[in-house]
Amino acid sequence: MTFLGLDDPVVNASGTFDAIAARRAFGDALLDSFPFAAFVTKTVTVAPRDGNPAPRLYELPSGLLNSIGLPNKGLDGFLQHDLPQLAELPVPLIVNVMGNAHDEVARLVETVGAREEVTALELNVSCPNVKTGLMFGADPNEVAGLLDAVRGRTGKPLIVKLTPNCASPAAVAAAAEAHGADAVSLINTLRGMAPHPHRPGEPWLGGKTGGVSGPAVRAVALAQVSEVRGRIALPIIGMGGVQCGRHADDLLRAGADLVAVGTESFRDPLAGLRVRKELQDLRPGRSSVSR
Repeated sequence: MTFLGLDDPVVNASGTFDAIAARRAFGDALLDSFPFAAFVTKTVTVAPRDGNPAPRLYELPSGLLNSIGLPNKGLDGFLQHDLPQLAELPVPLIVNVMGNAHDEVARLVETVGAREEVTALELNVSCPNVKTGLMFGADPNEVAGLLDAVRGRTGKPLIVKLTPNCASPAAVAAAAEAHGADAVSLINTLRGMAPHPHRPGEPWLGGKTGGVSGPAVRAVALAQVSEVRGRIALPIIGMGGVQCGRHADDLLRAGADLVAVGTESFRDPLAGLRVRKELQDLRPGRSSVSR
């Protein structure tokens, strides 16, 4: 049995799979063959956000650079419009939240955590596509202070999503463990920039910089998951460039308890099912999460 009692270890990375849109495309067949053991929402903030200006995407030779930002309906819109639809999914629901200050995150944790449809919350302290994205996540003391402010607001599991864009993700993870986190997830995207093809010296993305994901970050993910496992005993959700079962198996052996599929779902919306099947084939007759 895995973290949160899931039947298998493959989940989605926040913001890389739109379950509501997928259900519109695939119909209720999606519910019969849902590609993940749990669903992690895109980030919810207190106020609605439009996200970053276009263009938002840039394809790399071995991955993707995105500057989507955090477009969402805000807390009230999420509760009214998205949560009822997400509650119909056949798997546990993990809601990703982010705020600009402790009181905003505390409000999100308390309000969302009070809903019976929600199994756990993921604290996004690591998004590189917004100005405040690294306010809490790059500093162990900031993460400790955030958890001290929100831990008492819910009895549900809190997952801290770590940033790779800091001096020591393992030190941040250790602070999260010491101050009440129930799990950590990593890695988020690496900060990057793409040049404009027609205006030398100018960036292509509307947000100037963005986050690098996909195969290009896989080696970084393996190194950071291994480093974090050496510092903490908490469950780890590992992600970064997972395209197949072998990649998932590598992260599990590096120390992860669950594995998230992200960028690969843009190419193949049902990639989670394939990764899970390939992982099971690699580990016949034994738990898919035994390291």
